[in-house]
Amino acid sequence: MTRRSLAEVVAGAIVLAVAAVFLFYAVTHTGRSLGPGYDLIAKFDRIDGLGPGADVKVSGVKVGSVVAQRLDPETFLAVVTMRIDSSVRLPVDTSAEITSESLLGGRYIALVPGGSDRMLGPGGVIEATQSAVSLEALLGRFIFSVTDLVSTVGREAQGAREGTGGAPAQRPGG
Repeated sequence: MTRRSLAEVVAGAIVLAVAAVFLFYAVTHTGRSLGPGYDLIAKFDRIDGLGPGADVKVSGVKVGSVVAQRLDPETFLAVVTMRIDSSVRLPVDTSAEITSESLLGGRYIALVPGGSDRMLGPGGVIEATQSAVSLEALLGRFIFSVTDLVSTVGREAQGAREGTGGAPAQRPGG
């Protein structure tokens, strides 16, 4: 019985060691920054689909992540807090834009550095922002404009038919 108990303990230890290796790999390869950085703030009209943990990129390279979001009760703007890698220094005229990774993908914040010599410090606010574009709103506008175009073309075609001899021909003797 002792031999079996020892085998079970060893098997359990191996399983725990493998689980610890997987956990270590997951933490180190998710791109989440556990190291030092500084926080920046940006305010947006809408942040559809953007949440804590979303990437912050400069020129397509991840430089940070979204750590918090809240609603400003006075302006009703979404206030997003981002943690930026401490090795990345951004000018004060940097702009922030919420962008989609793909048509069906998640959203991230794209930062476009400006040309100023002054740099944003910890707690700095990015003033120039562009909110998330709603795919549903774009599709709605497109469908409305196509429907409007089709009905306009239909009315013009109907008017052309009526104006160029649209009167029905009468049968002889009738």
